[in-house]
Amino acid sequence: MKRLTKTIVGCVFLAVAAIMILSPAASFAESKKLVIGSKEFTEQRILGKIMIVLLEKNGFECTDKTGLGGTSVARKALENRQIDVYMEYTGTALMTILKHKKPITDPQKCYEIVKQEDLEKNGLAWLPFMAFNNTYCLMMQRTASEKLGIKSLSDLAKYVNSNPDKIAFGVNAEFYARPDGYRHLQRAYGFKFPKNKIVKMESGLLYKALKEGQIDVGLGFATDGRIKGFDLVALEDDRQYFPVYNPAPVLKREIAEKYPELEDIFKKLGEKLNTEAMSDLNYQVDIEHKNVKDVATDWLKRAGLI
Repeated sequence: MKRLTKTIVGCVFLAVAAIMILSPAASFAESKKLVIGSKEFTEQRILGKIMIVLLEKNGFECTDKTGLGGTSVARKALENRQIDVYMEYTGTALMTILKHKKPITDPQKCYEIVKQEDLEKNGLAWLPFMAFNNTYCLMMQRTASEKLGIKSLSDLAKYVNSNPDKIAFGVNAEFYARPDGYRHLQRAYGFKFPKNKIVKMESGLLYKALKEGQIDVGLGFATDGRIKGFDLVALEDDRQYFPVYNPAPVLKREIAEKYPELEDIFKKLGEKLNTEAMSDLNYQVDIEHKNVKDVATDWLKRAGLI
């Protein structure tokens, strides 16, 4: 009986040992989990889905919390650990979050300053930034731009000053109030829309309002697919007022240290995701009304990232 008991115990021991040797990952490896957030507009939702699909292909389990709201909402969610990572724009962090007074137009310099300061002051790590620059722009209908001879923001300033009651400006609430927003823009270019000619609305409605002639000039984003889709034109920022806005994944320092492989994953993504690619992705969602996750997945496959 003792010999039989020893035999059984030995067999069990060998079986457990075999499991430990053959499948240590299944038994002991901690699952890699991340909560992915984003702001609410199209480009941000695409970036969020790109992160989710890419990270899941690299062994992470992701919880989708994309489409949270504006900058302050997404940032607070990160600080409060409601999400682990979201894409923030370097120019937004520089001017709105870190309270710099002067914009920076060099992408690498802006990124390095933001990366260093946000880590030192707030314990947040910035991973490699994307190749595209989604800076703000002011847009007009192409036909109106050509008819009035307005090609740049300086041209617009001259026209507004000469015809203050003939042109309406559409803007979202965030840009109207932020440090690199409307008030500073008008000082930089020396113009001012009358208050009754300023129309505040959600970002997503600005393009349609401009297309339909409800406003004459609208705030936009340089990589937005609706500029092409609605035959709009982005006026040249000839005094280089707007900062660069390259998005990069932002996360708590401890999360970045826990998953050092994220650095390489996002470096490869950043090298591929240029202005042309991002504009096309936005166009597919906003103009062709394709599913955001499908668009993100298809592009990742074409780019050879999954």
